[in-house]
Amino acid sequence: MEQFELQKLRDLPIEGVAERLGLRVCRHKCLCPFHDDHHASLSFSVSRNTFRCFACGAHGGTIDLVMQHENKDFLEACRWLADEHNVILTEYKPSETKPAKPFDGSYYERFFLHPFLNAEARRFLFEERRLDPRVVRWCRLTSWRDKQGTDWLQIPYYNKEGKLVGVQNRNLVKGGSPRFRFPQGSECSIYNLPILNSLEEGEALYITEGCSDCWAMLSAGHKAIAIPSATLLKPKDIEQLSIFNSQCSIKLGMYPDRDAPGERLFLQLKELLPNLEHHQLPLGCKDFSEFYLKMRDEKKHSN
Repeated sequence: MEQFELQKLRDLPIEGVAERLGLRVCRHKCLCPFHDDHHASLSFSVSRNTFRCFACGAHGGTIDLVMQHENKDFLEACRWLADEHNVILTEYKPSETKPAKPFDGSYYERFFLHPFLNAEARRFLFEERRLDPRVVRWCRLTSWRDKQGTDWLQIPYYNKEGKLVGVQNRNLVKGGSPRFRFPQGSECSIYNLPILNSLEEGEALYITEGCSDCWAMLSAGHKAIAIPSATLLKPKDIEQLSIFNSQCSIKLGMYPDRDAPGERLFLQLKELLPNLEHHQLPLGCKDFSEFYLKMRDEKKHSN
């Protein structure tokens, strides 16, 4: 793992990482999970991006927090952080004498010309996620099995002009590690950009966090794009999103995840996109994917 990749993981907001771990942060404090705590003795320093418990002495940064909370070693904690926050880690260490090769879209394009879904992919997409087959075809999702027998869902990322710019491989084994893999040079940031070409005046465009929510939103009959998180947006992605501010005919909406990181993400995007509308998920639904499944169940029972 390269030093710049480790720095990405260390720069993830410490309180956001804590909340992903299930800790309830309030006013930069929470109950310490490392001892029998009743007085919120674990404190977070936003400026230093660290944590410290003044009772038991536990302290460190983002990686240390995951290592101690999840009882993982250093590499396992790094993989967990990368998976949870959609941080792309290179699969191959570049040579010290040769520059890293750019992403070869022409090589990977052939996998998406005639997508194939094996049994595990069909189970995940149609039984577990209950997605509309038309959405799966539109997104050109395909699958493959590696030499170790692990099934992967292959997700292509296209720019607005339809050029393949990156590939995200999702592990179809529940709890499998790593959860995601990316070919070298992949640019997997804003997902489903070609949908922008079909937007008509007055139509709504929803911004979701991650591909799964985007598939659910598309299956529900809406047009949507997805971002990994506001903290991982690159300058060119921010520039592309900013264009929406001048397009008054487009209605922007978002169903933030029903947790503190989700609301924080909405507020960050709201600063960039003042006309972004907030839509509240119902109780019991942590993200739009769960809301979509709930709507499917209600529709089924009503029929």
